Amino acid sequence: MSKPDTPGVIAPPPLIYLGFLLAGWGLATVGARPEAIEGGFGWLAAGLGLEIPIRRGVALVLIVGGLMLDGWAAGLFRRRGTAVEPWKPSTVLIHEGPYRFSRNPIYLGFAISYVGLAIAMDSALALFLLLPCLAVVDQFVIQREERYLAAKFGADYDAYRGRVRRWL
Repeated sequence: MSKPDTPGVIAPPPLIYLGFLLAGWGLATVGARPEAIEGGFGWLAAGLGLEIPIRRGVALVLIVGGLMLDGWAAGLFRRRGTAVEPWKPSTVLIHEGPYRFSRNPIYLGFAISYVGLAIAMDSALALFLLLPCLAVVDQFVIQREERYLAAKFGADYDAYRGRVRRWL
């Protein structure tokens, strides 16, 4: 039996990010003493002199900016005729647009939007959970995708990987 032409990621990456975001928000809101778990960003906003509308503006800029990066990167996949979804076969390497600066601009866009959403939800715990989220994405998505792309595209992918960093 032949090996499937996919990287074998553990779950759709947007669901991984969403799961960690909701876990951080949920843990802070369902606990008997949420103030013991979650301090929010009130202390930081007060220390920096940021009012709630400014914090929400920063959150909105991050959310929209992350989504725009995702759209730009995913649009290149669609224009080149290859699947955006990591559970489908890749047919071409893309190294233009945001892929000149990051091998994973979509996951970077997800992370930027995640930060904006955590700020909008006033959830320091959700923001803290971005670190383990990125570790899961790196270990169980990106590394599998990189092994897949190296096997599929060989020297072309190795040269690209040598020129462009994984995140930034």
